[in-house]
Amino acid sequence: MRSVHFTSEETSNGVIAREFTVGEVPGMLWSPESGSGRAPLVLLGHGGGQDSRSPGMAGRAALLVGDGGFHVAAIDAPGHGGRPRTADDEREIAALRRAMAAGEPVGPIVVSFNAGIARRAVPEWRAVLDALQELPEIGAEGPVGYYGVSMGTAIGLPLTAAEPRITAAVLGLFCYDEALAEAAGRITVPVEFALQWDDEIIPRESGLALFDALASKEKTLHANAGGHHEVPRFEADSAVRFFARHLRG
Repeated sequence: MRSVHFTSEETSNGVIAREFTVGEVPGMLWSPESGSGRAPLVLLGHGGGQDSRSPGMAGRAALLVGDGGFHVAAIDAPGHGGRPRTADDEREIAALRRAMAAGEPVGPIVVSFNAGIARRAVPEWRAVLDALQELPEIGAEGPVGYYGVSMGTAIGLPLTAAEPRITAAVLGLFCYDEALAEAAGRITVPVEFALQWDDEIIPRESGLALFDALASKEKTLHANAGGHHEVPRFEADSAVRFFARHLRG
C-alpha cells in the first residue's frame, strides 16, 4: 500500500494545511492546529475546473476544521490541477464549450464527462483513504464523511456507494442518469442534498430525481433560489452541523 508523502506545511488561523501525494495523486490535508488527538475525517470533492487548492476548497476546509474540529482531505481529480487530461477529456471539454457558446443544454455532456472522471477517481480516493487512515492523527477506526457537489457528486455518489467507511455524505447539484441512480440506490447512509432551483446546468427535475433515487432513510433536500454557482454560503455551515451530528454523535 502506498503511503502519504507530505511536501509542504503551513499554519493559519488554527488550521494546519499540508500538501501531500499518494503515488501520483496530489492533494491537501487540513487539520486542527491544537493537536487534540484523533478526529473524524471528511473527504472533500471539488467541482469541475477546480482542484484541491482552489479558494473555495480551502474555505470549506477551514469551516470544517475550525467549527467542526475535523480533519479534511481533498485530492485533484483526474485531468484537474496539474494532472494530465486524456484525449477523451479534451473531446468532452471541447463539446461542452461548444454547447455553452451556442446556448444549448450541457447536462448530458456534463454527465458523460464526469462519469469518465469518476471511473478513475473512485479507486484513487479509496487508495488515498487507505493511506490517510495510516496516519496516527486519523487512524483506521474513526468515522469518515464525504462532501462534494457538482462534479464532486459525480464522484461522490459511486464512491459512497462502494466505500463502507463513509458513513455520511453531503451531495447535490448534479443530474440523474441510470448509472448514478443505481449507485444512489445502494446508498443508505444519511445524506444532505443541495439543489439550486434556477440551475442553468442541472435541470430541476433531474436533480430532484437523483435525490429521490437515494435509498437513505435519512436524507434531507436543501433547495435554494439561484443558479448553479450561487449556492448560499450558509449551506457550508449546514454541512458542518450535519457532519457534527453524524460523525461525532
